[in-house]
Formats: sequence, structure tokens, C-alpha cells
Amino acid sequence: MIKIMTGTNLSPIEKIKSESIGLRGTIVQGLADEITGAISEDDQAVIKFHGMYQQDDRDVREERAEKKLERLYSFMIRLRLPGGFLTPQQWIAAHEIAGKNTTGVIKITSRQTIQLHGLIKSKIKPTIVDFNTSLLDSIATCGDINRNVLCSSHPNQSPVHKQVFAYADKISQLLMPKTKAYYEIWLDQDKVVDKKEEEDPLYEDRYLPRKFKIAIAIPPNNDVDVFANDIGLIAVIENNKLLGFNLAIGGGLSTTHGNKATYARLATTIGFCDTEEKTLKAVYEVVTIQRDYGNRNDRKLARLKYTLDKYGVDWFKQELEKRTGFALQEPKPYQFTSRTDYFGWQPDDKGLWHYTVFVENGRVTDDENIKLKSALLEAAKTGKANFRFTASQNVILSDIKDQDKKTVENILTQFGVINSNESSSALRKNSMACVALNTCPLALAEGQRYLPSLISKIEPLLKKYSLESEGIITRMTGCPNGCARPYVAEIGLVGTAYGRYNLHFGGDRVGERLNKIYKENLDEESILFELNGWLGRYKSERKTGETFGDFSLREIKFN
Repeated sequence: MIKIMTGTNLSPIEKIKSESIGLRGTIVQGLADEITGAISEDDQAVIKFHGMYQQDDRDVREERAEKKLERLYSFMIRLRLPGGFLTPQQWIAAHEIAGKNTTGVIKITSRQTIQLHGLIKSKIKPTIVDFNTSLLDSIATCGDINRNVLCSSHPNQSPVHKQVFAYADKISQLLMPKTKAYYEIWLDQDKVVDKKEEEDPLYEDRYLPRKFKIAIAIPPNNDVDVFANDIGLIAVIENNKLLGFNLAIGGGLSTTHGNKATYARLATTIGFCDTEEKTLKAVYEVVTIQRDYGNRNDRKLARLKYTLDKYGVDWFKQELEKRTGFALQEPKPYQFTSRTDYFGWQPDDKGLWHYTVFVENGRVTDDENIKLKSALLEAAKTGKANFRFTASQNVILSDIKDQDKKTVENILTQFGVINSNESSSALRKNSMACVALNTCPLALAEGQRYLPSLISKIEPLLKKYSLESEGIITRMTGCPNGCARPYVAEIGLVGTAYGRYNLHFGGDRVGERLNKIYKENLDEESILFELNGWLGRYKSERKTGETFGDFSLREIKFN
């Protein structure tokens, strides 16, 4: 068994993982401690592998500190939903659990799953028990492990969508950890007596150097941002037959302000796999190479993109072919022409209907304008629609029979969903923000709480220049880690401090090009000033059919 360590000065997390007794740590003891709402620092690293992050409400930190109270700790829990699919019964369960044990808001993530915030320590176990009753779990949705697998979400993308979609679950199962800690701690299953039962040839006792992300795309729509992932699989389909997948590796967007050794990178396509067996074997062995050669000294340089650039694409491909036992074929031709969700009603080739609901920044809740949470619950209660989440934080009410379409449509109309869908601008529908403040400990600036109001100030600029129909892809994050994928947006806003953002321009419309920093550390007034000027120039100087991203890349002199 290969055990390669890049140096001896391993990061502290490496020791925590290897000594965690199969991801058990002292979580049980920490749950029993009623004096604090937190768990130990070591266990905070371990519990991520169970699908949770410890957080606190940053809005009340100072107030609680003045009163000599500990921070208002809680946990975020994220479900494992390969390809982002839920039955109506599972949605009802998520709705009820959210209302009983968390803030009540259901958050659709940029990785096609849902997460709940505000879960206090004493409610973690009953929440997981409730999820388990509905055949749901949170295993491996956080931590140094393969995360939720993305797949092009809409069944109308191809007659073989179902066949391609099945790969998300196959890969998820293939890359699951072998430890039974989750079942012991949260579901009271018998403790493992023979540790051989938990021997894990993939993750061993150290797991991966850092998180690992996989996405599957069906051209011509790159709705999953396939090249932003450690592994990207691009389905090659001819005459409605799946021929196999092009394999791309080494994508990843997280950076660190001021650290030039960190950078965003798009995945490099290295070959084609023509069978399911070869595709799954290639995916598995890419992970083993990252396990063995990834940087375990510096977590900021631990993603696959840095491993690939350190050793080179040619070396990586040779090592992969050695481990798989077969040579990759040359990549097959394909073309991406869009990166979007199909809003409103769309039929598929099977005669079923699908309604894509715009969910601003993925927040499913009721407000004065739209009773979205109530609408989705009522739709689920009919049992006539499945739920599919998109990588742009929206939800598709899916697989609806023709005779049931009117029933679902009436519910969406009653609660204001259809009106909201139709009245939202193209810019707003193509925007996305991360959670950021008030719960993310890494956030430097606002994200989902602020972007809607900024969009409302950008919309008049678009109207001023008759650009209302332009679905310019606009994304915001509260820090440089890139959870809302701002570095592949036409307009990217990356938080640097409260109320300030780096402004990025120049990403393309289909997700095959990174953008560039135009100006740094701008406040709202400066952002709007710059956008006003460049949107005006875009209107008057663009070429026929030119997108804003292409225009800005052509015209702007970047530093």
C-alpha cells in the first residue's frame, strides 16, 4: 500500500484524522457536555465528515461577549443527494425537520443539495434519526472526502438523461467511506468489533488532503460548471446513445487573498472512457493519486489542481493509466453553448413535465412577496412531483404527468411562484451568492443577504441601456473560497471586507474561461459606477451577439 507524504511537517488536521478512530473522535462525549453549545476543536474537524459544520451567529457575537456569554453556537447539516434528487415524501420530511429543529429556512446549495442552519447540539441526533427514517443521510457532504456529486439536472437535456444521471449515485457509492462511525454515533447501531470490517482501501486512515468535487455535464448546457470541479465528466452522446465520458481533472476555484501561490483553475481534459467500468475505475484512481500525492502540509495548497500542476498533466495521465490498467482514448468532440436553468414549464421526450422555480440564492422560505416554502410543501403533498435541485440553487418540480400539470400549476399560481418566476429579471435569474454572513466563519463580507438589493440597483442600469434581456451571469461570495463560483462568472464579486468586494470581469457565458480581477476592494457606490460605465460601453460598442463577458475581456486592460 502506497503511503506518500509530501514532507514531514503535516498539517494538524492530518493528525486529527489519523487518530480519530475511524472518524469517531470524542464526538459522543462532546454531545453529552451540556455546559457548552460547542464541541472540541478536534471534533469540529471530525464532524465535518458526518456532514456538519459548527457555526455561530456572528450578528450577536459582540453583544454576547459584552454579557460574558459564549458565542451562540449551532450546526449546519447538509444532505447527500447525488444529482440533487428528492421524492415528494422526502421533501415533506425536510420541511418538517427544518421547522422543528433549525431556523426553518431550507437552503439549496450550489452543489445540488440542501442544508439546514441553526441546529443546536442537542438536536443533531434526533434530526439525523428523522432523516434516516426518510432514507436520507449527511454522510461525506463535508470534510476531506468526495462531496456531493453533481449532474446536469433537467431531464429534457437528453433522452439518455436518466442513464447519465445514474452515474452520480454510482460514483457517490463508489467513493463512500467504509467507517461505520456515522451509524454508531447518530443511529445507535452496534459498535464495530472487528476493525477489519472498516478497512478502507480508498481513504485508509487519513482520507484525502482536502475536499474533492465531481460533476457530470450533458452538453450543450454546462449547468453544473463542470470544469470548476476536481473531476469533470462530460457525457458524449450521439444519436441519443451514450458513448462514454470525456474526463477532465484539476478544476477548483478557492483562493486566498494575498497568497499568490493560490489560484482558481479550470479542469484539463485528459481523455475519454467508453464504458461504465472504465469511467468508474478512472474516477476512483484519480482520487487515489490525489490521496497519495496531494499536499498534506499546507491545506491552502492541498486540492487536486495543485497536485496536477506540481507533477504535470503528462505525469498524471501516465500514473492514472498505470493504476487503471488501460489507456485513455483521445477526448471526443462536444460543444457547450449555454450555462443556464430552464425556467418555467418544459416537457421531456417521455411526455413528462418539469417546472423550474427560480429560488433567489437558494433560500426556500415564505416572505411578503412569495410563499415559496408553502408552495413547495403543497406541491409535495400532492405526490405528483419529484424535486430536483440545480447547481444554480434552483429547484425543478419534476416528472409531472400531463393530467397532473394543472394541479401543480394552480398551487404555484396560488402562492405567487409563477408570478415571481415571470417577473424576475434575466440578470436576477442568472445571479448566485453564497451563504456568507451571518453564519459562515470564513466570510469577510455579505453574500446572500446583500446580493438581492445590489441586483435591484443594477437592474435600472440595464434598463437605462436597453439590456434587460441580457442574462449576464453574476455571482457573489463573502470570501475568496468561491462557493458560488464567482471566478467563472461574467461579473464576479468577491468579498474582501464588510461592504467591500473585488470586481471581476471577463468570464464567458458557458463556463470555459476564468474571469480576471478588474478592480479591488470596491464599495457599493464604486461597483455601480464601474458597472454603469461598462454596461454603457457594452451597449454601444459590442459586436453582434457578443456577450458581456466576451466584450469586457476584449476591451478591458487588466492589471
